[in-house]
Amino acid sequence: MSQRIVLRTGEALVEAEPSWSAAEPEVIIGELDGPVGTALATLLGDQVKGHTRVFAILNSDVQVKPATLMVSKVTVDDNRYTNILMGTVQAAIANAVLDVVRSGEIPKEKANDLGIIVSVWLDPGVVDATDLDHNVLFQTHREATAKALRKAMKQEPSIEWLLEHQAEVTHYFHQLGVDGQL
Repeated sequence: MSQRIVLRTGEALVEAEPSWSAAEPEVIIGELDGPVGTALATLLGDQVKGHTRVFAILNSDVQVKPATLMVSKVTVDDNRYTNILMGTVQAAIANAVLDVVRSGEIPKEKANDLGIIVSVWLDPGVVDATDLDHNVLFQTHREATAKALRKAMKQEPSIEWLLEHQAEVTHYFHQLGVDGQL
């Protein structure tokens, strides 16, 4: 039997060429009889206008395992955005979960015992994109979600790696020098 997974976190950023294609999921995975299960049930039962929480599904009535709840980071107020989020992106996330189970990084025997929460970022600019390619969008969200889940399961990055590379890693939107000065 696999070890108990109380709560693990992961994140990733995957981009393709079009600016609207970026996927930046944050994930939490853990046992349904622990804090992740409580959070999942609370989120699902306490819906908020503009931030609807839905299960990741392969199609209308085919939910993936482990149970995976999608939560939008963007306030959803446009039908086209909703259709892309609850179509292409939802399917990408569902496929990513199964990819990580298939690879063995999420133990198959724990598929009914674990829950996953995916905080999804879909660029609002996707609504106005004249070059929208659902295949590109599907691939970036699938890859990013799988990457975030793999990092969560491996508990990456390790504290050792972070301490060793802290001075080398700079945030995209807040570039500090090595000495911490702007």
